[in-house]
Amino acid sequence: MRMPQAALALAGLIMLWQAVVVVVEPPRYLLPSPQAVLQVFLRQPDFLAHHMMITATEVVAGLIAGSLLGFLTALFVAALPRFGQFVWPVVLVLQALPVFVLAPVLVLWFGFGLASKVVMTVIIIFFPVASAFADGLNRTDRDILDAASLTQASHWQILIRIRLPLALPSLVSGLRVAAPLAPLGAVVGEWVGAAGGLGFIMIQANARMQADQLFAAMLVLALLSVFLRLLVDRLTAGLAPWAREEAHSFRSIPLSRRISPS
Repeated sequence: MRMPQAALALAGLIMLWQAVVVVVEPPRYLLPSPQAVLQVFLRQPDFLAHHMMITATEVVAGLIAGSLLGFLTALFVAALPRFGQFVWPVVLVLQALPVFVLAPVLVLWFGFGLASKVVMTVIIIFFPVASAFADGLNRTDRDILDAASLTQASHWQILIRIRLPLALPSLVSGLRVAAPLAPLGAVVGEWVGAAGGLGFIMIQANARMQADQLFAAMLVLALLSVFLRLLVDRLTAGLAPWAREEAHSFRSIPLSRRISPS
């Protein structure tokens, strides 16, 4: 999603929100108006910016660590299949556990500070990246692998020079899926226990029935998620240029030639 598209989507959501407030007229503590939420931004810009930076720090650290861990795990699973037979079931079990179950345990182990939120974000980021990249590594065209084996290339050379580059589009897809999910890990950790962050604001505002402040924190969190997705799109734009070139070439071929057996 590009920036103009994201801005249009946000504007449409705000217009729908205003329409619901005008037509339904819900109590302010249930659904504040966009104007009431805007007033929170005007009254407390430093307050929101401070807590946003706390959450953003947790999210960025978790996103980087989770992406790197997912990349290395998928690479080692492809390089050492026997290693994968032991590691992958553990990964699946961790992914199956709800994050709300893990959050109290992580806070107990790592405390109420930055570490527990980063670890929670890593857990959420890790599986989409590792799963997508491992799938890309395992789906390398068999004809290409057979041709590479004729050159007497080693297993590691084939992995690094052939399978890894061809799997980069899958890695990019995993990163694009994982990036908007990154704030979820940090916020869940802040809900369980924290002294700051957007999740902390939400819990405090909910307890005090300050719906306008709650929605302001939610809006900042949504903007942070969109920004992360756009940032990942920008950073990975040149990671696998040959994939885009192949796709462009494929689209330029007439349909009759695509399906022709000759």
